[in-house]
Amino acid sequence: MKHLFVPIILLFSIALAAQTESDVEKDIKSLKLEVASLRSKTLKLQTRLEEQHKNAQLSFESIGQQIQSNDQTLVKTQDNLSRVSQTNDQRISELDSSLSKKSLYWIIFFIALAFIASLAYVLLGKRIKSSQTNIEEQIFATKKSLEEESVKLDTKLIEIIESQLKLAKAEKPAIIANLAEDEPDHSLALKVADEIMRINKNLSNMDQGTKGLKQLSASVKRIEDNFAANGYETPDLLNKHINPGMKVIISNTVPDENLNHGDEVITRVIKPQVNFKGVMIQVAQVEVSVGQ
Repeated sequence: MKHLFVPIILLFSIALAAQTESDVEKDIKSLKLEVASLRSKTLKLQTRLEEQHKNAQLSFESIGQQIQSNDQTLVKTQDNLSRVSQTNDQRISELDSSLSKKSLYWIIFFIALAFIASLAYVLLGKRIKSSQTNIEEQIFATKKSLEEESVKLDTKLIEIIESQLKLAKAEKPAIIANLAEDEPDHSLALKVADEIMRINKNLSNMDQGTKGLKQLSASVKRIEDNFAANGYETPDLLNKHINPGMKVIISNTVPDENLNHGDEVITRVIKPQVNFKGVMIQVAQVEVSVGQ
């Protein structure tokens, strides 16, 4: 049994060695294949790297040529810019010279224009002043002529009024001589009062040197004295304050900031107040200024 066991072990060892040798050979073959594959890959990679290196060299050469071309273009551009700059400088210098001459011409033109305008202004001013003086003289002369004509008309009117008063005195002595009657006729006296107020207002606005003014004033004063002698009076209401007991007809009101708030002052008499023997026979018609 022992002798049988030894051969078996030997056979097993031989088989195991054979199997190990076979496996080693397989491993060697596998390694050879891997090495071959790596060599192939290495060659391919080397070839690719060589191609990339060659392409890079070509790119570098192209970039170098481009840079050289750009340098040449830049040099040309700088030369062109230098020429343009010189040309522009020359043109600017010529333009400055031209502008200086034109500016001088414009300055001379404006000075001449200003002188002509000033001369025209002076001459026109004198002419306007002369025309204005002539117009003012004409206006003054016209106003004076109108005032003198107004004085003549009012003087004739006063003469007519005096004639009517004399006639009324002859026909109705009770009215003028202040005789007692139940209902005396005041129609003529009221018309005369209205005309006297109008004439006095005109006289106050006329120049004192107006021809015939003194004679007219004397005639008006004579009629006012005649009125007063026969019991008539026309109170002066101008610039009087309105009070609750005053009887007037207010035709118009005008706001006036110069008056105190609520103050009412008569600033124009349209129709005068007329009293006979102290009794009002005509209510005044007035315009009133009211304080704001």
